[in-house]
Amino acid sequence: MSRRIEIVEVGPRDGLQNEAVVLTSEDRIEFVRKLEDAGARRIEAVSFVHPKLVPQMAEAETVMAGLPKDAGRSRIGLALNLKGFDRAVAADCDEVNVAMSATDGFGLKNQGLSVAQQVDMLGQIVERTHNLTGAGAGPKLSATLSVVWGCPFDGEVSDGQVAAIVRDIAALGVAEIGLADTIGVGDPWTVRRRIEAVRAAAGDATLRLHFHDTRNTGVANAYAGVEAGVDVLDASCGGIGGCPFAPNATGNVATEDLVFALHRAGFETGYDLDALIAAAQWVGGKLGKAPPSKLSKAGPFRPVA
Repeated sequence: MSRRIEIVEVGPRDGLQNEAVVLTSEDRIEFVRKLEDAGARRIEAVSFVHPKLVPQMAEAETVMAGLPKDAGRSRIGLALNLKGFDRAVAADCDEVNVAMSATDGFGLKNQGLSVAQQVDMLGQIVERTHNLTGAGAGPKLSATLSVVWGCPFDGEVSDGQVAAIVRDIAALGVAEIGLADTIGVGDPWTVRRRIEAVRAAAGDATLRLHFHDTRNTGVANAYAGVEAGVDVLDASCGGIGGCPFAPNATGNVATEDLVFALHRAGFETGYDLDALIAAAQWVGGKLGKAPPSKLSKAGPFRPVA
């Protein structure tokens, strides 16, 4: 099997943002470098949020300044609003991922915006990208919908509800749309059904999937997504992190666990499993705990020759 699955590494952002220990900017830069050495080509490196709300993501500009442009590598900044987008542009991010929500409840808690207001905000961001001047000016743009498989405030989320928002995002010309299981309540069967429901609404936009392993379904859900035809997945080295704005939203799917499963099945990812495990153990040491990923404990499988 020669199909390639692109894994977007989110450990430096979604991984670190929910950890009790706040790493220095220098450690965060080193973490990105270790992940790139392990094969990561797209990394969500920073988040442009207020440091009082998420102190783990303070000094985003300092981190980006420590990551000079590198051909073939893309450093992504997360933005929750227009101010965050402007900061990401000023910091020279290669990509900006705009965080949105599939429900009013989560949107109002997370950003102070309803779903309709978030779509309006995204439209303003798209307009700003069009106003940037110069050849290739400005970062690439994507949007990620949180709580696609369930919301801690509004409960169940329907296929039609997600498809309607995806249609609005695609109509704005956003090239990549992420679907996130923020609180880890999805299951493989619902994942497959939801992808089928939104595929037509997404039009030409690429779908990206973001799973949490909160309830031990992360790798299974990623499998269902790949089987449904999605080629881009988010993952966090070590399985660290989660969402500070959602109760008990811990445990991103671990990059090394996902890479192991994909490699065993014959898929290509471009990642070095041993280097990923080393990076997971390194960041675990910085955080003062063993990373939750299975591969960081068990190691890779080495058949006897």
